[in-house]
Amino acid sequence: MRTLICGSMAYDTIMVFHDQFKNHILPDQIHILNVAFLVPDMRREFGGCAGNIAYNMKLLGGEPLIMATVGDDFAPYAERLKQLGLDASHIHRVANTFTAQAFITTDLDDNQITAFHPGAMNFAQQNKVDCSEGIKLGIVSPDGRQGMIDHARQFSEGCIPFIFDPGQGLPMFNGEELLNFTRQAEYLTCNDYEAKLLQERTGQTLEQLAKQVRALVVTLGGEGSRIYADGQVHEIPAAKASAVVDPTGCGDAYRAGLITALLKGMDWPTCGRLAGLLGAIKIAQRGGQNHRFTWDEVSERFKSEYGYSL
Repeated sequence: MRTLICGSMAYDTIMVFHDQFKNHILPDQIHILNVAFLVPDMRREFGGCAGNIAYNMKLLGGEPLIMATVGDDFAPYAERLKQLGLDASHIHRVANTFTAQAFITTDLDDNQITAFHPGAMNFAQQNKVDCSEGIKLGIVSPDGRQGMIDHARQFSEGCIPFIFDPGQGLPMFNGEELLNFTRQAEYLTCNDYEAKLLQERTGQTLEQLAKQVRALVVTLGGEGSRIYADGQVHEIPAAKASAVVDPTGCGDAYRAGLITALLKGMDWPTCGRLAGLLGAIKIAQRGGQNHRFTWDEVSERFKSEYGYSL
C-alpha cells in the first residue's frame, strides 16, 4: 500500500576531531571565539527524515513515496534512490539552492558541534499532497515550517490519515499550532524530550493529547516506548541491539516500523515492538541508511526477541 512520506532529504557530513573541544575552547575567551579543528576523518551520509523512513520501509517491502524539496546538488542522492528502487516522482528540485545538510564535528568525548543548513527545505510548501493517488497513509515529519502546515491541512482535507511527527521541527510552532496539527492527525509521535516540550507549549498532558488522536507514541530511547491508545497506555520494552554504535536515524527507523505495522493492521503492542526492533537494528550501524535487513530476517528476529510471530 502506498504511503506518502513528507519530510526532509539531507546530506550529513560527519567529521571527527582527534582531541577534546574543551582543550581548545577557553571559557574566559568565548566572547571572541575563533577556533579551527583539524578533522582527518570525514564521511558523508545520505539522510533526512523522509529519506531514512522511506529507506527502512522499502527494506520491509513497503511502497513509500517521498515528498521533499531538494537543491542543485541532489544528483548523487537521486542516483542512490534509483538504485534502491525508491519512487522520486514527488521530489521537487528548487533551482539555485542546496539540498538540506548538516555538518557535524565530533570530538573524542562524543561532544558535537553541528551546523544545519535547511536550503531547499524552506520551499517544502511548493509540494502539494495529491489526494487522487491512492495514498493509504501519510506522515508529516520535520521539514520546512510552511510545508508542514500545508501538508497536514492537505492530508486532513483529503481525508487521508496521517502521522504528525514534529521531531526537531517542534520548536518552530506555538501551542495553538501544535494543537491544530493534533486535531488534524490520526497519530502523533515524539520522543520523550519532545513530549515534555509538547506539553509545555500546549498546556495539555499526554493523556489529554492522546484523546484527540487514535494513538500518541512516545519513544524512550533505550527504555523502549510508550503508546497511548484506546484509553490504555501500552509499555513497549526495548529490543536488544547487537551493538550500540550510532543513534542517528533510529527514530526514523522506528517510524518506518510503526507505519508498516499500521498498514498491516497489527495491534498496538506489536506495532511498538516491530518499530522498536527496527530502531535496535539501525543503532548497530553508522549513519541512517547503512543497515540492511529483509522482512523474513526481521520476522525471525521478532519471534526470537518477543516469543511470538508477526
